[in-house]
Amino acid sequence: MALAQGLAARGHEVTLVAPERFGHLAIGERLAGLRFVPLGVDPVAIVESEEGQAWLRSGPLGFVRGFRAVLEPLAAELVAQVDHACADAELVLGPALGAMGRHLHERYGMPYGILQFQPSEPTGEFPNPLIPCRTLGRVGNRASFAVVERLGWLMLGRMMNRLRGQVLGLRPLRGSPFAADRRDRVPVLCGVSPLVVPRPRDWPDYVHLTGYWRLPLDPDSATALPPHPDPTALPLPPDVAAFLDDGPPPVFVGFGSMVPDKPDAVAEQVVTALRLAGVRAVVQGLPVAASADVCPVGEVAHEVLFPRTAAVVHHGGAGTTAAGLAAGVPNVVCPFFSDQPFWGRRVAALGAGPPPLPIRALSGRSLAARLLAVPEYRENAAQLGGLLRVEHGVKNAVDLIEGS
Repeated sequence: MALAQGLAARGHEVTLVAPERFGHLAIGERLAGLRFVPLGVDPVAIVESEEGQAWLRSGPLGFVRGFRAVLEPLAAELVAQVDHACADAELVLGPALGAMGRHLHERYGMPYGILQFQPSEPTGEFPNPLIPCRTLGRVGNRASFAVVERLGWLMLGRMMNRLRGQVLGLRPLRGSPFAADRRDRVPVLCGVSPLVVPRPRDWPDYVHLTGYWRLPLDPDSATALPPHPDPTALPLPPDVAAFLDDGPPPVFVGFGSMVPDKPDAVAEQVVTALRLAGVRAVVQGLPVAASADVCPVGEVAHEVLFPRTAAVVHHGGAGTTAAGLAAGVPNVVCPFFSDQPFWGRRVAALGAGPPPLPIRALSGRSLAARLLAVPEYRENAAQLGGLLRVEHGVKNAVDLIEGS
């Protein structure tokens, strides 16, 4: 949405295709040229379902198998809707997963670019973010990207080719679209800050690390690139605002769409950790009772809440990590799976938080120890946050798109 707003502010006609639940972020009435097309299927609702949560907890291979099992019955409808929305486009921007850019290019002839939310271009400097280890050496690091892509193609290629034929009328792909995209030097925009992940020296020149794509906090100022109003001046739910005003800055604890195997047990350990560390907390998504020191909360804008906290405890998703670091407060990452351990390691390497605490190892004492260590990370976190808040990620991306 941030990238769409940035393009529309430059005078482009932009169509954003996404699940309907995100439509409230569209500000087309304020920004001419921005059109939101809702998808009839909501993948987020699938992820949050009991079946979806079991899928997320199934490990890398189980995740790929589950992706096929959970989404394939819905995939034909999704592909048809995206195809209809993009048929008249002059340029398509989308993630590599699913290769919709390549499919639409072959069907209609328009150019396309790839959007990344974690650094997924092969490099010898670190392993694929989906590989849960620090390094495999330069050769092993580079090979890890090929392994992940090959496994993904083996698991999803048959489904992808079936959809190409049945929905789009295209011939089957003979091999992985990832390799084909690199062979064709398809432009890649990675919406990650080089302050958080330095650009690998061995990346080709068509791969760009632009900086984070952050939404304006005030929709009325969306035409400014990038606006950085004072988040403390923006509204929060009344109970949360009152809790913040009623004592010292609390910590935030929330794991996004990740649901632990035993939510009640994790909630109990979190409350124990808060008591042992002697801190107040805003807790999201866990079954905790409201008290003088604990404020349960539903959906809330991280960009507004996080700067008013003493630290943020989260799962290490790419977007939550970006918001946590931009807030300028220490981050305590409790990864579940996927790229989350990668972001936890980056937070620790930057000195913006302690070493990651995997969710399976979370206990009252282990989390309390990290919360008690938060003060030693405040200076580094504040300095990094200040730099990220003046980063021009959207502008950099739009400049590259216009120059291509």
